[in-house]
Amino acid sequence: MSDKAITIALPSLIHRIGGEQAKRARSLAENYHCKLSRVRRSRNWQITGLAIKQSEFCEHIKSTEPETMAFLVRKLEEGLERHKDKLEPKEERLRRIITENPNITLNELMAMTNCSISETRKARFDNETY
Repeated sequence: MSDKAITIALPSLIHRIGGEQAKRARSLAENYHCKLSRVRRSRNWQITGLAIKQSEFCEHIKSTEPETMAFLVRKLEEGLERHKDKLEPKEERLRRIITENPNITLNELMAMTNCSISETRKARFDNETY
């Protein structure tokens, strides 16, 4: 998982879901350590936070208010799809990449995952022992 926050654009959020729903979404987002806010003085909004927390927020909204916040759920899912690699723990990602391409070099693996040489060697060793 990555420790960097990601930002997902939510154009015309209030026009799509309404002001009261946007206020409720903002308070729910804070519960998941995400920040739902307007972009300067425009009508566009954005949500910023860790990818895993945004995913949890999206699942909560999807389960509690699927009809009223359908636009928000759709935009979050689209945005999280681009950051899929940040939703997967580093060890699982390394294992998956090595399994898909067993001939990958350590340098290629390090470049793809931003891992250290020791992490990639350990993942390679663990994958060979299975």
